[in-house]
Amino acid sequence: SIFFLTPNPLPRGNHIKTFSLVIYCAIILVGTVGNGLVIYVTGYKMKKTVNSVWFFNLALADFLFTAFLIFTAVSLYQDHHWPFGNFMCKLNSFVSVVNMFASVFFLTVISLDRCLSIWVVVWAQNKRTIFKAQVMSAVIWLAAGICSAPSAFLRTVKEEGNNTYCTYNITEKQKTSLYTFRFSLGFLVPFVVILFSYVAIGIRARRLQRTSKRRSQRIIFAIIFAFFICWFPFHVLSFIELKPLDSLMRLVQIGGPLTVCLAFMNSCLNPILYVFMCDEFQKKLKQSIWLVLENALAEDHLSYVGSSRSLSSWIPRKSVSTTPTGEDDAKTSMTLMEKKRTHTRSSGSTEESASK
Repeated sequence: SIFFLTPNPLPRGNHIKTFSLVIYCAIILVGTVGNGLVIYVTGYKMKKTVNSVWFFNLALADFLFTAFLIFTAVSLYQDHHWPFGNFMCKLNSFVSVVNMFASVFFLTVISLDRCLSIWVVVWAQNKRTIFKAQVMSAVIWLAAGICSAPSAFLRTVKEEGNNTYCTYNITEKQKTSLYTFRFSLGFLVPFVVILFSYVAIGIRARRLQRTSKRRSQRIIFAIIFAFFICWFPFHVLSFIELKPLDSLMRLVQIGGPLTVCLAFMNSCLNPILYVFMCDEFQKKLKQSIWLVLENALAEDHLSYVGSSRSLSSWIPRKSVSTTPTGEDDAKTSMTLMEKKRTHTRSSGSTEESASK
């Protein structure tokens, strides 16, 4: 696996392996398509705002995460045999872990930004700018890269018999330090921030209408539950792996792939929970899909016929509408002529009186 230190190959024909492969393929398909749509709409169709910057970068992290998952799926299909070489071993680990951290960090920043926007309205109106959001996004990517550097540095290719594994070659102390670091910055701190942020948002949302309040509470519960249920079992199994007990190793072999699947699924749930529930995003997405389908299915002669029909339907309406317009112009010209005659008569009478 990308995150577990030991490959722990499962027996051939194991149902867990088959189940994991099916989940991996579903995550790759749904994650790349869903996050790709978010990238397209937020990057090219929606007006650039602070929220669109957050969602664009979150979708980019999840998209890269799911796109590189294909290498792990191929390795799992071959019982964790790694046929892509040492460079791709390090690159795949780095890209996957950096996007895991970036995704978690962006979820945290989105939660904080929403909380501050609701509780500190004046500050949000004056200080929340697109430029600051872009700078913060760059800082998040840099921080994610720094946090992921140890994973890429310690990852290496290891040969055992006829098989080659992409795994970590470190001591038990380094394993404990790496897992503790990943759990603290990759789950514990972000989860606490997300939890308190959405609790504060929920308290503030009580003042809204009942329908809005119920919908807001459902979304808040779904976000917290999805983040917790996707990442907490994975980190628990990571610490269990550090215990060199035969009974626990069997648990890691069975539960490890399942918890990794749950962790990967968070990248598919993010666009649904954070973006697809937005009314503006749904409107822009429908418009974009309809325009693409219309251009793809339309033909030149059909477009010509349609334009001819529209032109022919426009001409009679135009000719009918010109009749009253011409009558109005005639009436207006007659009125101007009468005013001119009156003005001429009055000026002539004035000259005669002056001569007398």
